[in-house]
Amino acid sequence: MSVIKVNNLTKTFYTFSRREGITGAIKDLFRRDYRELVAVDHISFEVQEGELLGYIGPNGAGKSTSIKMLTGILKPTSGEMEVLGYHPFNQRQNYTRHIGVVFGQRTQLWWDIAVVESFKLLAKIYDVPEKEYKLKIKELSEILDLAPLLNTPVRKLSLGQRIRCDLAASLLHSPSILFLDEPTIGLDAVGKDSIRTFLREINANTGTTIILTTHDLKEIEELCKRIIIIDHGKLIYDGGLDRVKNLPGLKREISIDFSGDISAKELNNLFGGRIEFKQESERHLYASFSPAEITAVEILTSIVGKYPVADVSIAEPDIEEVVMKIYREGITGHAA
Repeated sequence: MSVIKVNNLTKTFYTFSRREGITGAIKDLFRRDYRELVAVDHISFEVQEGELLGYIGPNGAGKSTSIKMLTGILKPTSGEMEVLGYHPFNQRQNYTRHIGVVFGQRTQLWWDIAVVESFKLLAKIYDVPEKEYKLKIKELSEILDLAPLLNTPVRKLSLGQRIRCDLAASLLHSPSILFLDEPTIGLDAVGKDSIRTFLREINANTGTTIILTTHDLKEIEELCKRIIIIDHGKLIYDGGLDRVKNLPGLKREISIDFSGDISAKELNNLFGGRIEFKQESERHLYASFSPAEITAVEILTSIVGKYPVADVSIAEPDIEEVVMKIYREGITGHAA
């Protein structure tokens, strides 16, 4: 079932170009030269209940503007959107009771009071019953290790601690959809891994639909099966992560350890130039290959029948390489 439906969604801003100097400033008082900036340009997509969707793009692509429209913060210039049966901007008061939002660079917690007091205030705002609130706090505290932080003022939290508290705050009212805009920005590897584990658990255990925007492509690779990529406000790819990794021109890498000595020349003669192995040591060789030209099964079948193999590993193309290829070549796709 689709919980988000977006059709030709567009957001346009108007800015004026300031002239230089005092003379320019005086002229601006009487006549301003406005220019149109299309931040989101006729994008359309749907999100199914329980999906964990990666929404990615470079800086200025329109990701945050899209999220702000989907959460009811910004009014679209044109187009249609429906989230959980609501129009986010026009029905914002009722709509926001069903969603959770985390902006990595901003907090919804009160800066000078203890974390638990912020939680109590938010529970009152969302009309969360006392019994349900206590159960939710207990559950989230266990998963996110919040017990040592509850009586600490928000301003004294580290960035990682504050993000964990913000995630808990966004889930106090058991939202159906969780919007996360750069939730791990600025965190170290340990902090990011903790948040990723939490998101997987929430998605799997409660069926919460999650829309994740991030510049950390490893995060997307570990969490999302489907991605949407936008650039300059336009949707340029909507499809499975596995599918996008099979785009023409993207290469995999095979690495083989042999039980005895072998040369790259000997191995390359076996394939007649279809793949070129390189020597890393007397018994370890590796090569890049395109599945469109030769498959991993073909490579292994040819080698295992003639040489003693100790170990094999095959690496998929990096998600960074995939995204850069889409940006450079303008490849488009749509979810099946």
